[in-house]
Amino acid sequence: MEKNAKIYVAGHRGMVGSAIVRELQRQGYTNIITRTHSQLDLCRQEEVEKFFALEKPEYVFLAAAKVGGIIANQTALADFMYQNMMLEMNVINAAWRCGCRKLEFLGSSCIYPRLAPQPMPESCLLTSALEPTNEAYALAKISGLKYCEYLNRQYGTDFISVMPTNLYGPNDNYHPTHSHVLPALIRRFHEAKEAGADTVTCWGDGSPLREFLYVDDLANLCVYLMNNYSGNETVNAGTGKEISIKELTKLVAETVGYNGQILWDTTKPNGTPRKLLDVSKAQKLGWKYKTELSEGIRLAYADFLSNPMRAER
Repeated sequence: MEKNAKIYVAGHRGMVGSAIVRELQRQGYTNIITRTHSQLDLCRQEEVEKFFALEKPEYVFLAAAKVGGIIANQTALADFMYQNMMLEMNVINAAWRCGCRKLEFLGSSCIYPRLAPQPMPESCLLTSALEPTNEAYALAKISGLKYCEYLNRQYGTDFISVMPTNLYGPNDNYHPTHSHVLPALIRRFHEAKEAGADTVTCWGDGSPLREFLYVDDLANLCVYLMNNYSGNETVNAGTGKEISIKELTKLVAETVGYNGQILWDTTKPNGTPRKLLDVSKAQKLGWKYKTELSEGIRLAYADFLSNPMRAER
């Protein structure tokens, strides 16, 4: 991408989109286009088509999405499928129709089967059943990456996709019921420390294994792929390292400064037992993450403390 190329970042107020904007600015890109939801509803096809016809962005980072943790995914199945499917199809289709030079679609590691081989290679997509607790979201994301692939194959576009592992970092969502596991733990242990609570109860039994990637590292990869990768197959984004939820809770509690007892509610679901990405493809392309988990949690907690209103989202 030329430094003055017109670049549209969809979802620039979210954790991923805002990180991509920061990375583009850090690397000297000067013509970044953004729109808030009130300015442009990506679920409205006519609005999206008018925007692309007017602005004609040369490059698009599609980071906009409706996201959430287990509770949100289980209680709003239809919303997760409809909103994600509509916004991604509208943006990808409009980018193709307006002659966009390149588009990058952001997905999620939940697209892979519940019992996929570990670590999960890109090639295991659609080889067996998905995790039921986030199936609606996964189906929408699979549709988006496949639409990019089909446009490439039918019309010769240069649309790529990247599938991140669990993300965390600045501008995360710390809502008590709609957030993912790591930001949820940061908020829970912070509030327990402030309240002087003797115990904190976490979901499941702590046995699931998870991989976490600091969002600024993902943003660095996104820009790197836009400049260095073309292909129909998605690219996994992760660290190649995993940690049990039980060990993660201890690490978050230590970072936050909570010294009480951690209890486990085994009547609540664990979710997918293991989700480790095979990141050898990204490594062969010349990229590697920089931020270790302990440092990333420290930075994320500092960001949480810097803006208390963030916890209300």
